[in-house]
Amino acid sequence: MSREKSEFLSSFGIALEIFKAIADAVLGLGGTDQDLRRILTDKGLRKKIAEIVVSEVRQTFRVLVDYSKSLAEMIQAGNYDWKNNDITQDHFPTKGNGQQEVEVVLFHFGRNISSDDAIAEMERAGYRPARIEELLALGASQPELQKQYPIVGLGSVWLDPSGNRDVPYLLWDDSERSLYLRWLEDDWDELYRFVALRK
Repeated sequence: MSREKSEFLSSFGIALEIFKAIADAVLGLGGTDQDLRRILTDKGLRKKIAEIVVSEVRQTFRVLVDYSKSLAEMIQAGNYDWKNNDITQDHFPTKGNGQQEVEVVLFHFGRNISSDDAIAEMERAGYRPARIEELLALGASQPELQKQYPIVGLGSVWLDPSGNRDVPYLLWDDSERSLYLRWLEDDWDELYRFVALRK
């Protein structure tokens, strides 16, 4: 009879791999065992390590969202080379008044992930998925960003005539900055970033 694999030992193995990778990096830079022990004894050092890791996972930008503009004007402000014709005010009604400066965060999960799981992880961290207004404000203020990776706004959903739920995202496609739609039910690969705001 085969033995059931221990969940504890599997988790411990991953933790050991993470520590070994950190230790190799420290020693590779000329550090010592004493330097590695500081991870246990120096709370400030642990916080710095955590901040570096999280900053790699979540980029932050301040953007101005102008809710007085129509959706068409918000799209025009982004100066996209191409947009999906179904991205209209009727399909994606905007909300809000006036101008507001907001902080948006790009979540990067580094793996294939479903929309539901991405939203759940953002919510656990105290964030909500960005609506189309916030996605477009980011696209207008950081036009080079989508050339690095596709950027998704999971907070605005349109139910199309076929019964599919579609969400907007920014993509660099054949030398064009594009504004696309994709099914919410599709999984996203490790390249995608997800725009979010603090709840």
